[in-house]
Amino acid sequence: MSNFKIHDLETAPEESKQLLEGSQKAYGYIPNLHGALAEAPELLDAYQKIHALFTESSFDNDELTVVWQTINVYHKCHYCVPAHTAIAHSMKVDSAITEALRNGTEMPTAKLQALHKMTLAITENRGNVSQDELQEFFDAGYSQRHVLEIILGLSQKVISNYTNHLVETPIDKPFQKFAWEKKESVEA
Repeated sequence: MSNFKIHDLETAPEESKQLLEGSQKAYGYIPNLHGALAEAPELLDAYQKIHALFTESSFDNDELTVVWQTINVYHKCHYCVPAHTAIAHSMKVDSAITEALRNGTEMPTAKLQALHKMTLAITENRGNVSQDELQEFFDAGYSQRHVLEIILGLSQKVISNYTNHLVETPIDKPFQKFAWEKKESVEA
C-alpha cells in the first residue's frame, strides 16, 4: 500500500487548491489522480495544461483515444485504462475501438491501426523509429505534425501513468465498472 496522499481542497498545498477547484468544476468531483498530483503543484499544473493542449491537437476523438489507451495499456496503468474507457464513452468513441485497445486486438480501421502502431513504436523505442515505420504512418494518411502530437500525448500519459504506479491511485467510482488488468500472453 502506498503512503502517498490523495489530496482534497482542504489538504492540498496552497498552490494546488485553485487547480483542484478547476477539476471539481470540470468533473463534479476531484479525480483521485488530480488529488495525487496536487502534492506537486507544478506537476498537476503541467498535467492539466498538457491535457488541454493534446485535446486541442489535430486528432479527432477516436484518434485521441487510440493514443491515450495505447500508452495506458503499454504502461499497464490500472487507473488510466478504466478512466480513458469512461472518457471514450463520454466522447462517443466506438466501443470497438476501446475494446480492441483494452484487449490488444486489431483496430477497426487500417488508419487507426497505423496510429496505434506508431504510438506503440514511439513509446516502446523512446522515439527511435525507423524511416520505414514513419513512411508507413505517412502512407496511412498521417503527417509529421501527427508524429509530434503523439509525443504530446505521451508526455501527458507519462505524468499520469507513472504517478499512478507510484501512488497506487485508487480508481474513482465512475471508472470502477471499467476496471482492467493487463492480460499476460501465454506462450505455447
